[in-house]
Amino acid sequence: MPAEIILIASWLEVEHVDRMRAAAPWADVIYEPDLLRPPRYAADHTGEAGERSPADEARWRALLARATILFDFDRTNREALPELAPNVRWLQATSSGIGQFVDRMDYATRMPETVFTTASGVHARPLAEFAFMCMLGHVRGLLPIVNAQREKRWERFAGSDLEGRTVVVVGYGSIGQEIGRVASTFGVTVLGIRRRPGGTDPTSVHADELHGPGALADLLPRADFLVLAAPHTAETERMIGAAELAALPPGAAIVNVGRGSLVDEPALIASLESGHLGAAYLDVFADEPLPLESPLWSMPNVLVSPHSASTSDRENRRITELFCDNLRRWHEGDELRNRLDVTRLY
Repeated sequence: MPAEIILIASWLEVEHVDRMRAAAPWADVIYEPDLLRPPRYAADHTGEAGERSPADEARWRALLARATILFDFDRTNREALPELAPNVRWLQATSSGIGQFVDRMDYATRMPETVFTTASGVHARPLAEFAFMCMLGHVRGLLPIVNAQREKRWERFAGSDLEGRTVVVVGYGSIGQEIGRVASTFGVTVLGIRRRPGGTDPTSVHADELHGPGALADLLPRADFLVLAAPHTAETERMIGAAELAALPPGAAIVNVGRGSLVDEPALIASLESGHLGAAYLDVFADEPLPLESPLWSMPNVLVSPHSASTSDRENRRITELFCDNLRRWHEGDELRNRLDVTRLY
């Protein structure tokens, strides 16, 4: 009998399952797609809502009871997961920002022998490309162009370009570094903020300067763009409020690909309405889905993205590569990549 039972808890293409089996011949890799929620779009790990039949639920719970490694959270049994999967010693998530969820479900206490690993780095390129799309679109006047088209209004104007602009990236991890790499090729000055900037040569991570969180107030007046890519922690919650927005130069733009909780949303709306903030490009919000009554939906200087900047039809391949590498590390007793710090929540 294999020493490990790996249970795949969200829908995955068969070729990726085969790669996992090849990477872990020492384990029994179980994939039962008929028991999982079907995806609504490529790399959807939540799936279409629905209930299993009593017989199927019994089958699924029997698999959970056997599993020692889980690929992804079981979103159909979130509350009871610790009790239904008592033998799980490692859970590989398909998302990067799982800290708040693990904390909210009290998994660290209820599953004290379980290691949680995130998908950090998997979404860096699509998120960086989204952020850069917004920055480039902003200087080229994309939102005014779209608004004018809707109104069938032909009115020529002069856009601008990115060379010589400055971006402040809050959360200079894998996503921030990818943003810096792309931005630097366009002659944009990159100022990164990370928890521990000391000892790192900024040029080695595609930045012109690296600073700690305490430098935020000094950097904001220099920012043509403020990009938020930080996780949600006690320290980052509502870190961008009325004072921070006022410190930005008039006409600056904000791009949020981190978490909606990083921004004081009413203060953001007020700054946009006043015209001080030039535009906001938002993939994440305080409440999701964004409530229909939110003024952000109809503001001409706002782009609303439905928390989809990180998704890509190549995502499952990248997550599988990460998981297979971690499978090797697990089997050989090496440190796993992206281990969640359940105290810091990232």
